[in-house]
This record gives sequence, C-alpha cells and structure tokens, in this order.
Amino acid sequence: MFAMLTTALTITCGIATAVNAEGGTNDLAPVDVVEVNGLIDEIVVHDIEQAINRAEASSSQAVILQVNSLGSVVSSKRMEQLFDKIINAKVPIAVWVGPTTARAYGSAAQLLAVADVSAMADGTRIGKTGKLLNTSVGEVSFGDASAALRVSTLNSVEAKKLGALKLTTDDEGVPVLRNMLLAMNGLSIKGQVLQTVVDVKSESGDELIREAATTRFFKLGLMERLLHTAASPPVTFLLFIIGLALLIFEFFTAGIGIAGVVGAVCVVLGSHGLATLPIRGASLVVIILSMLLMAIDVQVGIPRFFTGLGLTLLTIASFTLFRNSDGGEIRLSWLTFISGIVAIALAFVVGMPSMVRTRFATPTIGREWMIGSTGKAVGAINPLGIVRIHDAQWRARTNRATPIEDGQELRVAAIDGVTLEVEPLEGAARDYREMRKPK
Repeated sequence: MFAMLTTALTITCGIATAVNAEGGTNDLAPVDVVEVNGLIDEIVVHDIEQAINRAEASSSQAVILQVNSLGSVVSSKRMEQLFDKIINAKVPIAVWVGPTTARAYGSAAQLLAVADVSAMADGTRIGKTGKLLNTSVGEVSFGDASAALRVSTLNSVEAKKLGALKLTTDDEGVPVLRNMLLAMNGLSIKGQVLQTVVDVKSESGDELIREAATTRFFKLGLMERLLHTAASPPVTFLLFIIGLALLIFEFFTAGIGIAGVVGAVCVVLGSHGLATLPIRGASLVVIILSMLLMAIDVQVGIPRFFTGLGLTLLTIASFTLFRNSDGGEIRLSWLTFISGIVAIALAFVVGMPSMVRTRFATPTIGREWMIGSTGKAVGAINPLGIVRIHDAQWRARTNRATPIEDGQELRVAAIDGVTLEVEPLEGAARDYREMRKPK
C-alpha cells in the first residue's frame, strides 16, 4: 500500500511540474520510466518488453529504465532477445543506474551498452559483466571499457572517463531523473529529436523557468511484484524453511488450521523462488532432510540427537543453497542467515516440543482410575504412539516393549507423567517374577 501511495504521489508531482505559469500544461510528449529492481527474472524481462510495446503504441517519446540490479537469472538467449527488443525499438530507450548506491552487474550492466542513452547517478557502480552477449548487430561492447567491466566494477566517474556511458554531461553523474531528462533534451535518436525540456515564463514574466516533460512511472502489478519479491534469495530462503516448519507444526496438531494454510502458501512462493533462482539441488535435498530429522524429535517431545543433526545440516545447506548468477555469487546476508537459523532452532527446540507436550498433557492428580481402562491404538505403537481411551487421545508407550498394531485393543498398565503405559489385552509380555494363577 505504501509503495502504491508513493507511486501515485510521484506521478502527481510529475504532472504538477508540467504545468506552466499560465495554468496550462506544456506540449512535451511524456517519458515513461520503468523500474528494474532486483535480479532480472522472466517477470522483469516481460515487463520491460511490455513497456516498450506500450511506449510505441502511445505518445511517449522515450523510455527510461531505472536500473538497480545485481544480475539476471534468465538464460543468456532470453537476455539476448531482450537486447534485440531494445535495439530495434521504435522509440529511444535510455538506461539510468540510480538512485545513489544502485548497482548494475552482469547482464543488467550490459543493458547500458545496448540502450540508446545511458547514464549513472553519483555513487553507483556497474561491471562484473562476465561474458558479453551477442545481439543481432554483433557482440555487446563498452568500447575501451569492455575489458575492465568484464571482471571489475566502475563508478560513474571512471565509466565516463573510459567511454562506457552514452550520455556525457559536465557534471560527474546524473543524480536524479530530472537531470536525466535535462541531459536527454535535444538528442537525435532513431530519426527523432528528443524534446524533454521547455522554458516557460514565470508569473512575473521576468525570467524563464525550465520545466521537464511529464514522467509516467510504471511498476509491476501486485501479483507480478509478489512473485518477483518471492524470487529474491533472502525471501525465497526464509519463505521455504519457515513454510516447511509451519507444515510440520500443523502435522502435530489436530485438524487443519491457519498454520497449515500459511505454511503451504510460504512453501509455494518459496518453491517459485527456488525454480527461478540458480540453486544447488543437493543443498535443497539436505534442507528438506534436515527438517524431517528434526520432526523425529518433535514427535518424541524432547529435543535430542536428531534435532542437533538437523540444525547442523540446515546450516551447511543454507550456505551452499544458491550458486553463481551472471553478476557473481549469490550469498545470503548474515542477518537473513542468522534470522532463519535462529527461528528454526527456537521452533524445533522450544516451540514444537512444548506444543506436543501441552497437547497431550492433562492433570496428573486423579488419573489413577485410568489404570486398567481399555481402549484402542490410533496407529501402530512401537514403542511410542497414540491411543484412544474413553473418547480421548493420549500419548502412550508400550509396556515391556510389547508392540501394538493399529486398531488393536489395549489396556492401561501404568501412568508415567503425561504418558500412558499400555499393553495388549491378549499376549502381553509378563515379568518372570509375577505369580501365575493356577489353571
């Protein structure tokens, strides 16, 4: 909701800027601005292509891609198709790396080379392009800066000095979008001259006020934004492990509740991210195995060996889950990693065992009457399981290691805390010291 309000305010401010002193709007054609944030996945690629088609079918005089991306997770062939779309667009396509602290690495950096206009804000960096991709007009090239950008990064001053940018200004960079519009004014691109700035008289008529063209901001739709966010490494990691933990929690509670629904949604969104991002399959298998190991101790109700083993495997697999993208290796931040591991540790060491004990716990005093009561096994009991006594489920353990099958009738032999010790009605093991009644 906050993002939607921000976008609305930004568009409103852009329209207000386009109003001249006489109260009318200037006649400059609008410029479309498309945000390219995060790793470039299929959703972002489709959004850029859609923005170009929309600009070509409307009165827009140019499209500006506002880039802040550490690389792409789509195939090289798919990125080359996007590059060709930009090169063959009927309207000029500009790329601006901003705002300050923004990055453009990997294939995202190569967008600057195929765009008609490219610029950077102060404090931004581009580079780590890796292998330069091919387009319909040849290999992507940054000129003299290609070699440096292949393995390292450049700031706005260095990129301008080496000729990596297609928009040169007297300043060191292009700090905001308004400066981008001012710098683009008068450029002749694809047979048209961009007019992104107009001078209008002030109210007094004594001076001229420079106004920029109206900027129309476009962002991903709600569902597309949700899926794109879910495909970011930290969100994918947290959604998947928390979703699995919630499903395990729901498994040990009666019925299907909100934990199961939320867990299923988290796993689905996390699985979308795992299918989008470059991951190691072995690490994913180890994460699932670690959850199953910890679930063993949840059933027992006491954190033991399997909980420690599961947490150890989860820690190792989390470090190695993501592999390199075209912009470099994807690593979870320490905050994300520690938050995820601590949350799972608390859930399986404290939360779930306590929940299981509470579920089957009833007052100890006054339950001696249950000794000798009969009931049935709810599932096999060997040595732990669940029994039904007087229409209530109880946690049970076999007496003297006598296994009990599902549905078999049984008798309560003793009570140990909140656990009933049960034995089958027929064939129960007996202590050799017990006196046998004569026949």
